Amino acid sequence: MPIKTHKIRIYPNAEMTTVIAELMDYNRFCWNKGLAAWNDMYDASLAMADKKRRPSEYKVRDELVKNKTDWQHQFSARVLQTAVHRLHQAWQNFFNPAMPDANKPKFHHKRDPKQ
Repeated sequence: MPIKTHKIRIYPNAEMTTVIAELMDYNRFCWNKGLAAWNDMYDASLAMADKKRRPSEYKVRDELVKNKTDWQHQFSARVLQTAVHRLHQAWQNFFNPAMPDANKPKFHHKRDPKQ
């Protein structure tokens, strides 16, 4: 049975464009904060030689939620969850020997061509 797909093109108005840009900025902020927290947790686990302190998707997400500032509450919590989940997937791909082209996750910048 063939899989059918549909491409849907959306044409956002000015207000929708603003909201999408704000959500993309917040997503990038969550990715960068999550990556910093992940790197700190990983370095701490290596320094203490304690595998129980290794970072995971849930530990990083809980850390970010615990340290949320007031302005972050205006955005959907789902944005933070998906950013941390994508970060978790990136780390899994990096450590997977079946994916030799997967690079170590990097910080995202606003000027990156792929947003």
